[in-house]
Amino acid sequence: MTSSYDLSEVAREQRMGGLGSETDTREIHVIDLTDFDARRTEITDQLWTAATEIGFFQLSGHGIPQPQIDDIFARTADLFALPEPVKAQYPLVKANNAGWESLTQVRPSIGVPDQKESYQITRPHMTGLWPADTELPGFTAAVLEFEHACWTVAVRVLSCFADRLGFPREHFTAAHDPASPHYQSTLRLLHYFAVPPALRAVPGRWRAGAHTDFDCLTLLFQRDGQGGLQVCPGKEMADQQWTSITPSSTLITCNIGDMLTRWSDDALPSNFHRVRGPGPDEYQGDRYSIAYFAQADRDAVIQGPGGAYPPVTAADFLTQRVQANYRPQR
Repeated sequence: MTSSYDLSEVAREQRMGGLGSETDTREIHVIDLTDFDARRTEITDQLWTAATEIGFFQLSGHGIPQPQIDDIFARTADLFALPEPVKAQYPLVKANNAGWESLTQVRPSIGVPDQKESYQITRPHMTGLWPADTELPGFTAAVLEFEHACWTVAVRVLSCFADRLGFPREHFTAAHDPASPHYQSTLRLLHYFAVPPALRAVPGRWRAGAHTDFDCLTLLFQRDGQGGLQVCPGKEMADQQWTSITPSSTLITCNIGDMLTRWSDDALPSNFHRVRGPGPDEYQGDRYSIAYFAQADRDAVIQGPGGAYPPVTAADFLTQRVQANYRPQR
């Protein structure tokens, strides 16, 4: 089965590099997942409203203990503090979305590398890519445990969308199977570099250019005071009005990805977002975040309930999106 993904999405992205304007009139809904089974209908309605209105929302009561989140952030900082020659022993394998990279992701929206380094964990493809235990004791086990906790939250949310779309409740859960060799959901540890003093007054700088995510659902963990994430609902918005999302060490910020937009026959929008550089009076230091990308297994077939698009495997869909956004540097 070959991909019929419409790469006009990349053309739209190329038009999203402008400064635009900012507005605080949009509400980023905070949805409490506490007592999920008893409140499933209520939570599903809240998720659907937030997802269809803006495509972004935040979760409380998600069940991942705060000490575990804090520990993973500490381990993330330790990873990126390793000398570059050490990190370079575990290079990104783009075809498998696994390993370490720095300053290699070029967004079509801005045409220059994002100002960050990252380390991708994709379970079936980590052979030879884990830091040695002498370098980061206990890192592998802790990260895999956290990745599974993220999967648990993601498939719970996706099960609500399955209900609303008329799929079997476990439709998306079955398509994101951590035990499968075709599993391609990814945990991404991110380090945005501190802003050099000479560039702190330069306007229009991005830590990550405007883009949509490729997956079904993204879970993003942030730190208090380390802001910059903005969303622009509506892919064709000529005026590009951006809304800042307040970072929180306790909430998970979620967004719909391109894969779920297609799988929902466009009912659930994947909207543009970016990480802007801090203003002159804002925190200028290193920014850390952790993203879990719930991407359907490579052999999963994506087709919406109404058949608005022809079926495509998740492997074909994702490969074209990744190749469009990673280009060799000249």
